[in-house]
Amino acid sequence: MPPPVKGTLLLHEDTASLEKAAQIIKSGGLVAFPTETVYGLGAAATSAAGVARIYKAKGRPADNPLIVHLSYSDQLKDVACDIPETAFKLARRFWPGPLSLVLPRAEKIPALVSAGLPSVAVRMPAHKTALEFIRLSGVPIAAPSANRSGRPSPTTYRHVLDDLTGRIDAVIKSTPCPVGVESTVLDLTGEKPLILRPGGVSREELETELGFSVDVAAATARKGEPPLSPGMKYRHYSPQAKLILISGPAPARLPLIKVLAAHYRSLGLKVGYLNTALEGSLRYGVAPEQLAAGLYDSMRRMDRQGVDIILAEEVDAAGIGLAVMNRLKKAAARILRVYPGQV
Repeated sequence: MPPPVKGTLLLHEDTASLEKAAQIIKSGGLVAFPTETVYGLGAAATSAAGVARIYKAKGRPADNPLIVHLSYSDQLKDVACDIPETAFKLARRFWPGPLSLVLPRAEKIPALVSAGLPSVAVRMPAHKTALEFIRLSGVPIAAPSANRSGRPSPTTYRHVLDDLTGRIDAVIKSTPCPVGVESTVLDLTGEKPLILRPGGVSREELETELGFSVDVAAATARKGEPPLSPGMKYRHYSPQAKLILISGPAPARLPLIKVLAAHYRSLGLKVGYLNTALEGSLRYGVAPEQLAAGLYDSMRRMDRQGVDIILAEEVDAAGIGLAVMNRLKKAAARILRVYPGQV
């Protein structure tokens, strides 16, 4: 094990910097790196000691599994075993990309990576820097999001530094992650594929490729059962402010939002709008892709501004909207449903 981290290096995307990042991985250290979804916190997936450092740095519960990242598809056989043809078909279509496949875990991958489960989630990110970093490291990289456990996921290197400075060895500086929400996690270990976590690849895209309907698992693991995917058991993606999610018919939501905003302001609380407003001007029509890309950054920005209450509206659960709604529900301290004529 490397010595305790005293500071966090800020590395760039040039070859020399990525080689330095890879050397940190080889020596058992932790490197935060950009992907197309969110920043990941990486360690060698074959090193139980390195993976243990991920859990410690994040304050992550040990029963919350990680995702293993590859730099080329042939590495899949080093990470998983008894791989069904469906996995190869989906990999050919969606890799590199925001799709994680849950498969039987190979022996060389420590049980800690999967929180003791016999399966492992695997993906190949669609990000040139991530792929080169993993390639130079010479091993698959186990990586959850590079944030303190429970906080909004990081989509910029500054988000990573806000949460993990002094707790990890290095972060690779890059442009903001374009997708903005985590990968879709698809379980292929059962009789039929099952979406454990909606993400950057939509349910509709999967169904088109597979030729049949795909179910979505309950967003929360049952009590006493280990979560099969990140994000299924614990409260996730939560800002420091109290997020209130308003659901129901669109025309009925706006009056309730105005009533709630006035109420909380009368109590001396600072109110922010997530997907209903920009700079206090209420509006509708934010595209789900736009909302996804800026979701976590908006939460973190409002925390920096000292917002106490965040008011957010539900979005259509089609396409990436399903992932956005999953994150909003997980982040919400309270969900209110309004009906026509109620307010």
